[in-house]
Formats: sequence, structure tokens, C-alpha cells
Amino acid sequence: MKHDALWRGTLTAAACIIFTSGWDPGNALADDIKIGVVDTERILAESAPAVRALKKIEKEFLPRDQEIKKMALQAKALQDLLEKENQSMPEAERRDKERELATLNREIQRAQRQMREDLSLRQNDEVATLQLTATDAIQVIAETEKYDLILPLRDLVYRSPRIDITEKVIRALADK
Repeated sequence: MKHDALWRGTLTAAACIIFTSGWDPGNALADDIKIGVVDTERILAESAPAVRALKKIEKEFLPRDQEIKKMALQAKALQDLLEKENQSMPEAERRDKERELATLNREIQRAQRQMREDLSLRQNDEVATLQLTATDAIQVIAETEKYDLILPLRDLVYRSPRIDITEKVIRALADK
């Protein structure tokens, strides 16, 4: 997942800056460093652009999903026919129906596999777009509210709820 690597890289870079800059905790308190955290998973799930993207993808893939379901119903009907009339059906017709069923099952599997791959690509595209939008919103909040450092919540062991700016980011994304 690309976004995990991006956030981990950000966290690593922030830690490197803090530790290599000769950061003195006693001095930092005097300088009033302002740190925030953000729950990226929540933003990717709950923000308005994320919800819109999910609905857009669902709408985009609905016809393909319905076509696969239609094919599955055809396969089920053919399977039921073969089971029901197995004894009374002529051998040649039974073999033809079995071949037809096998072909239909392969087409269903191929269509499902292709749809999963296409869906994954579309989701990755939407997540990348949302990450850029969220990063811009976080940047604006950081600059406006004079944050020195904003970290992703996911990799933190502990954080005080007062430094969590996730809700601010979600509100900022509401009109985007």
C-alpha cells in the first residue's frame, strides 16, 4: 500500500529531523512546539471525498457486477437442469450442456478476476487522489494553526486526544 509507505516515510523524516537537529526537550518546552496527529484511516473512510469516491466506484462497477450475477444465475440454472434431467437427457446433449456449463464457469471466473483487478486499480487511484487532497488540507491546517509537526496516528503508541486533528481535517475536506 503506497499510502502506508508515504505516512511511514513522513514519520521517519520527522523523527530524523527531531533527533538530528539537536532538539532539546527542555528548550522545546520553552519554544512551545505544537504537534498534531491525524488518523489517516479514518480520513480515507469517513471524509466527504472518500464517501463520494466509494459511491462513484460502486456506480461504475455495478453494471459489471450485475452481469456477473446474471451469468452465475445462468450457470446455476444449467447446473440444476443437468442434475434434474441427468438420467433422461440423451448422452450427447448432456455432454454439450456440461461443456456449456464449464465454459460459463470459466467466463464467470475470468470476469470476476478482471473486475477485482480493475476495482483494485480504481480504488488505488481514488485513494491516491484523496491522499493528495487530505495532505493539502493538513498542510493548510498546519500553517494556519502554526503546527510544527503533524504525524499519522497509526504508528503512534500513545497520543493525547487533544492533539488529534482528524476531525478538523474531515471538516476541511467536507467542501472539497
